[in-house]
Amino acid sequence: MKIYITKPIPETGIRFLKEREYEVVIRKSDTLISEDELVYGLKEFDGIISMLSDPIGANVLEKAGKCRIIANYAVGTNNIDIQAAKKRGIIVTNTPDVLTEATAELATALLLAASRRIVESDRFAREGKFRGWGPLLFLGKGLDTKTVGIVGMGRIGQAFARMISAFNAKIIYHSRTKQNLPYPFVDFETLMKKSDFISLHLPLTAESRHMFTEKEFSKMKDGVVFINTARGPIVREKDLVNALKTGKIAFAGLDVYEFEPEISDELKTMKNTVLLPHIGSATEKARNDMAILAARNVDAVLNGKPPATKVE
Repeated sequence: MKIYITKPIPETGIRFLKEREYEVVIRKSDTLISEDELVYGLKEFDGIISMLSDPIGANVLEKAGKCRIIANYAVGTNNIDIQAAKKRGIIVTNTPDVLTEATAELATALLLAASRRIVESDRFAREGKFRGWGPLLFLGKGLDTKTVGIVGMGRIGQAFARMISAFNAKIIYHSRTKQNLPYPFVDFETLMKKSDFISLHLPLTAESRHMFTEKEFSKMKDGVVFINTARGPIVREKDLVNALKTGKIAFAGLDVYEFEPEISDELKTMKNTVLLPHIGSATEKARNDMAILAARNVDAVLNGKPPATKVE
């Protein structure tokens, strides 16, 4: 049987499939995939390992042929029309759990880098501008005794909370459901008003798209620190830019963007932003584990067994 992989993944996953005598075809380009290439994969291959950036909508799926599984190399599956896949008898899987710690680590790093002006200070030092210690040099915002609001308290949100709790910060959270956690659950309005730092850890859905706009930013404290390692379209980017300009948001740390891979030119010129190229899960362990999980899901489905992480 034949497997199509839309971008190169760690060798661990590829080796797993080849050892089980699958014919593996890997699309070598790192650019965004075309609709024609996706249709080719769905028509000619028994399974596909896809990326979050691959738009597998109903218009593509209606042209599917022999494909029986789409194993998305990501936790999110907002790039795939799940219902359209079901109608075609195609099983969709994802890669949860294995990237939880890596993504939470990255969110923590972004929060610290943005609030303590680490990138800006690094650039200042490299440019030879450092002339000695000064009491007002690159003042940032510390976590000690401050309130961190977490929006979305799934696996990654909980891991992030555990990490941030080491900094003597107060943690509050808002999510679709209240959970039995050692942190206060608050309504969305309260989180906006009370938080000194806000970090997003929720999936992109019809309800969460543009959850953060000028209206929500206006309800926040002045000078809040805003972190997004979830999904870009949860935030209306032009409104975020305006909030950064006015100082309503003092600093932002972003790993995802509304029109990814495009990033607002204004964001790129702002000193009070830290911008990363969607590397939340980019540790060797996480990416290897994702590759193995995706490959195991493919192997299970093509052998008539239930996959480990089927998306319903």
